[in-house]
Amino acid sequence: MAAAAQEPKHPGGETGDFGYELFPERSQKGVNKPSSLISDLFTFNNKCRVMLHFATETSPYAKLLLRAMNSSGCTVLKDRHFSCEDCDGSVSGGFDAASSQIVLCQNNIHQQAHMNRVVSHELIHAFDHCRAHVDWFNNFRHLACSEIRAANLSGDCTFNNEVARFNVGLKQHHQECVRGRALRSILAVRKISREEAEKVVDEVFDTCFNDHAPFGRIPHSKKDAKFAFREYENRDRYYANL
Repeated sequence: MAAAAQEPKHPGGETGDFGYELFPERSQKGVNKPSSLISDLFTFNNKCRVMLHFATETSPYAKLLLRAMNSSGCTVLKDRHFSCEDCDGSVSGGFDAASSQIVLCQNNIHQQAHMNRVVSHELIHAFDHCRAHVDWFNNFRHLACSEIRAANLSGDCTFNNEVARFNVGLKQHHQECVRGRALRSILAVRKISREEAEKVVDEVFDTCFNDHAPFGRIPHSKKDAKFAFREYENRDRYYANL
């Protein structure tokens, strides 16, 4: 998600070109090493799991995304599809397309609000992975589109978060926040020039920024996300009553 709290999304690849070096507990095949009791006791692993549970049970962003994935035939299981791991200090999470797992950086996530954002951000990548034939490793346009959607819909660029980063007052500020965070994520996990990354983001920005699935709207706040979740839950009631 951004410079000091960057969250590149796609650890993977045998050469390190896809960001795997940022996630040292990922094997070359993209599967995490199993945790041990000692690891659970003496690292942030247990705290990470507790915060993950709280995020999936209380965050309207995460709840809507989990419900939408289930409706699309991609049920998410916490023990299978989430992994709390130690990561490079520059990242907070990632989506490993090779194993269909969301990585949560237990050494870098220390607050529940941060966990909620990371879980929501990565679930948007997982949702895109579920609903579309995304070529994460070879098609920069696909990657850029999902990064734009994740920054736009996960709460990354809410007013409160931007105020905390001292980023306020710009025209079309939300769009610029989304664009900037998508660009930084791409540059963190792909060996391409900034000019090339900017070109790719610009090419797909309008289409992907306006793709609000499954929210139906841009959730600019937790309140917006709650409304979106309520609407998603009630989407079939009209037809059921006909």
